[in-house]
Order: sequence, then C-alpha cells, then structure tokens
Amino acid sequence: MNKFSSAWKGSKNPKKKRKYLFNAPKHTKRKFFTVQLSEELRKKHGKRNFQLRKGDKVKIMIGQFRGQNGAVNSLDTRRIKVNIDGIQNIRKSGARSFYPIHPSNLQIIDLNLDDKLRKKALERKKNVTPKEIGSTKDMANKKKAK
Repeated sequence: MNKFSSAWKGSKNPKKKRKYLFNAPKHTKRKFFTVQLSEELRKKHGKRNFQLRKGDKVKIMIGQFRGQNGAVNSLDTRRIKVNIDGIQNIRKSGARSFYPIHPSNLQIIDLNLDDKLRKKALERKKNVTPKEIGSTKDMANKKKAK
C-alpha cells in the first residue's frame, strides 16, 4: 500500500490530512513553508505570500514569542518547523536550544534576495495590481460586510 498519493485532493477527515502531511516526500513538504508577506512587501512585489528561505527576516505572529523578529536559521522539512535566530529555550542546565515554530505562525518582513531565481519569481507576478491580491485589512472588511 502506498503511504503517499500525489493525486490526493483533500478530505474532511483529520486522520487523512495528517497522513498526507507526515508521509509527503521532501520536495512536496518544501511547499508547506509558504509564509505571508508583510503589508509593505505585498505592495512592493505584488504577491501575498512567498516560500521561506534561510536568511529571510521574519516576525512571529502567534505564540509565546509573538511580536519578536529574527532571521531564519534553518528549516526542518521533516517536522515542518522553522528555527529563528534569537528565539531559544533555556534549559535547566543553562544550555540554549532553538524553539521550533510552524511556518503558519510567521510573517516575512525582509526577503533574502541573493538568489537570481528568487528575484525572477518575485518579478513574474509584478504586473498584477495590489487590489487583485488584497490585503489583510481588505479581507477583514469583506468579512464584516457579510
């Protein structure tokens, strides 16, 4: 029996969702690291979200470290977690260890644009107007109107 099917479209069953996430191959898990861009970056690049990469500066939106900023140190594709510089646990022995954070709890503040292919990916969608992409404020107003 195959553990992973690329033809899987979705399910309401949480067990099947977890099975898809945990049994996905690494090249598919890499796509789970898509993170929201900040309002300024959305207006500048014309995109709502972008894949996270080492060196990006992020802001933590949810959790005990809410509001803190830092640079991405590493991505754990096996566990779908991100390690951020300055966000650490202090153990009883005094040793420090990274506190892994899920990418859905992050927002990109500054992009690492050392890679030419990454710059091209940003420019691909630049001709789209910001109104078509929408901002979080626009989304909140639409929900209130309903």
